[in-house]
Amino acid sequence: MRTRLLPLLIVLMAAVLLALGIPLGFSVAAAQQQKVVVDRIDDTAHFAALAQYVTGEGGERQKTLQSELDSYYEVYRIRVGVFYQNKSIMANAPMTLFIPETGEVRTAFDEALLSRRSEDPPQVFPWQQGRLVVASPVIRDGDVIAVVVTDSPTGEMRSRILHGWLVIGAGLMAAMLVAVGAALRLTGWVLRPVRVLDATTHAIASGRLKSRVAAAGGPPELQRLARSFNEMADNVEDVLEQQRAFVADASHQLRNPLAALLLRIELLAFELPEGNKEIASVQTEGKRLAQVLDDLLDLALAEHTDAHLRITDIGALAAERVAAWAPTAEAKGVRLVGDCPPTTGWADPVTLSSALDAVIDNAVKFTPEDECVEVAVSSNGETATVVVTDNGPGLTAEELARIGDRFWRSNRHQNIKGSGLGLSISRTLLHAGGGTISYDHHEPHGLKVTVTVPRSATA
Repeated sequence: MRTRLLPLLIVLMAAVLLALGIPLGFSVAAAQQQKVVVDRIDDTAHFAALAQYVTGEGGERQKTLQSELDSYYEVYRIRVGVFYQNKSIMANAPMTLFIPETGEVRTAFDEALLSRRSEDPPQVFPWQQGRLVVASPVIRDGDVIAVVVTDSPTGEMRSRILHGWLVIGAGLMAAMLVAVGAALRLTGWVLRPVRVLDATTHAIASGRLKSRVAAAGGPPELQRLARSFNEMADNVEDVLEQQRAFVADASHQLRNPLAALLLRIELLAFELPEGNKEIASVQTEGKRLAQVLDDLLDLALAEHTDAHLRITDIGALAAERVAAWAPTAEAKGVRLVGDCPPTTGWADPVTLSSALDAVIDNAVKFTPEDECVEVAVSSNGETATVVVTDNGPGLTAEELARIGDRFWRSNRHQNIKGSGLGLSISRTLLHAGGGTISYDHHEPHGLKVTVTVPRSATA
């Protein structure tokens, strides 16, 4: 979530900074140019005051004006000239300055002839090579007798504008870095309780029902959410505990009456003719009911008991279970073979043994005579796996999706002994220790069951 929220905040902050920085940059450029324009207006006003007393060519006042213009040009390199209404020259510096027929200088000259200062020149930006032309009229006795024109280079002004923009850019970058740092802190503060909640939810979904959301700061709304989540988890755990207790108590309480009932059925069988089909059917169903109760009790205990995890030799444990089930497989005419090299894993040996018993029992039970059941142990660095494959009838894709559900059995195998709880018990036992169990097709026919346990406590 942070990778999605942080770019959004950065984009918004960059947009805000640009919205502030761009107008500020234009304002800096306009202020620098206006400063130059004001200086040129003052200069033209000064020269206009000198020029209004020039009465003829070659006079003392005309020489003084020319001297002022020459000095001005030498010092500032700004071209300046005073031109009569007919565009003839009163004084100019350099001598090459004249009024052209078109262009900025002619436009400013024409505006000044109307007895007003020329319009401010258009804005010049650092990437442009423009010049600033300012013209002021020379007025004597209320009439315009001449025009003072200045033609200023813009290199220095553009350098100042660029420097101002660089300062603004550096300020924006610094503000952006500060904003990104604040966004990182803000998103971390906001999302920390979300990450804790996500981790706790995953832990509960993995079977660790006692996990709770620890106080992690953050906004008050998320703190309330964490407290509500903990309350919900407490209620769910209480309900599940009540269900487990009910199943365990019911299974335990029913076993004694059922045992007594089966004993009376045995005694009744002695009074009936040998081979009576009805009494045999009753005995079979009674034993099946006893098995279901035992499995229910085992399931309730598996859900309630915490796993005692430690480093375990998975290969040795699997080899031990293969040896234990070999007589049963042999009696059924099934070959049970194992490839169990030494492989360590993080597991509860008792619960893993019970899970493997259920898986191997299921494989032997559904494998036809003269077929083979294989148990293979391997590891990939992070996990250790026990793969049990058989050559039985296998399951369809729809049946694979349901295998492991409580009391579920394939319609094609209802006549085979079992309660439908064995694989559910295996899954519960494995989940308690961080392990998993999965099912897949085994080509050309049969079922492949993969039991996985982590190789370390942090896996």
